[in-house]
Amino acid sequence: MIDFTFYSPTKFVFGHDTESRTGELSCQYGARKIMIIYGGGSAIRSGLLDRVKHSLDAAGLSHCEMGGVQANPTDKKVREGIAMAKAEQADFLLAVGGGSVIDTAKSIACGVKYDGDFWDFFIGKVKVGDALPVGVVLTIPAAGSEGSGNAVITNEQTLQKLGIKQPMTLRPKFAIMNPVLTMTLPAWQTASGICDMMVHILERYFTNTENTEIGDRMCEGVLMAIINEARKVMQNPNDYDARANIMWSGMVAHNGTCGVGCEEDWSGHQMEHEISALYDVTHGAGLAVITPTYMEYMASHNPRRIRQFAERVFGVATDFGSEKEIALEGVRRFRDFLSNDLKLPITLNELLPTLSHDEIERAIPVFVERLHKNKGERFGDFYPITPDVSTEIYRMALK
Repeated sequence: MIDFTFYSPTKFVFGHDTESRTGELSCQYGARKIMIIYGGGSAIRSGLLDRVKHSLDAAGLSHCEMGGVQANPTDKKVREGIAMAKAEQADFLLAVGGGSVIDTAKSIACGVKYDGDFWDFFIGKVKVGDALPVGVVLTIPAAGSEGSGNAVITNEQTLQKLGIKQPMTLRPKFAIMNPVLTMTLPAWQTASGICDMMVHILERYFTNTENTEIGDRMCEGVLMAIINEARKVMQNPNDYDARANIMWSGMVAHNGTCGVGCEEDWSGHQMEHEISALYDVTHGAGLAVITPTYMEYMASHNPRRIRQFAERVFGVATDFGSEKEIALEGVRRFRDFLSNDLKLPITLNELLPTLSHDEIERAIPVFVERLHKNKGERFGDFYPITPDVSTEIYRMALK
């Protein structure tokens, strides 16, 4: 285990009707003028936005709002939000939604405090020094952004999908988590969110750092819990306890707890970002294609962790065969879960049904070129990802 600093100050308020405490919690963190940020019309149609505003009104807090944040959020909406927050003199941002809304709020939060272009943070030109405080009313368990200091935004002009990681400044002050709010999610969105949180764990689990037994067992335990609860949720969307376990798992998967003391990887996420940046696919669905394919490749090149995953998470017997055979059986069972239980795509052809096989083949060199332009000719802590390696993984995902 390597040395680490872990800082996670977010206050989580979990359970029934907790959105009614939004005003109270905002006051605790010194809010006076709140800018509410939300996505499409579901927050309005469900009455959630009205309940949140009523809570703010009851606490004597003034507020303005910006809606329309889309999945795979873009810099255009961030820039709009920065301008509004400055004009309205907002001193607190409230994200009502899922990861896209929260990441947009975080990006606005640091952009308001910076005289230059907020995109400078994402291309590594400058580091975030200060940011407006952010609160969250979570509606989609997936990205885990309610408990992390991370944000991912796509630049509409360059189609770069890049992230920042600032745990000291961008972790939300509070996160309201009411599992009832997730019961009306479409099955596709629920399933994609489940895959996203599982891969957040795997990106930490696939490490070459030795002697991380605590982290390993935490990763494995949460993965097994997600698999168990996911099957319940997909069968019965109104199962409150299953929804609650899934909601909390999404936070645990990405607040850093599962990755303390190890070198994390994130190669799979980087490879998926190029697909969703160009084709606007659902991030979790893209991960359902790329992550098992990445694992299949690693079964031949760095199999130890894949084999351990197979044995400890999916129960592959230790005498099943060689290390590679055990690893590949674990990948097969993972794919079966994604395809049969979650009904997610597991090949690029399934993920991009409007494109022909030949069109997807021609897109692979574009993915590779963009990937290595953004991440360098060689990246990855678990295994070095060069253009030859990324090309092979993308091609393996065609099938």
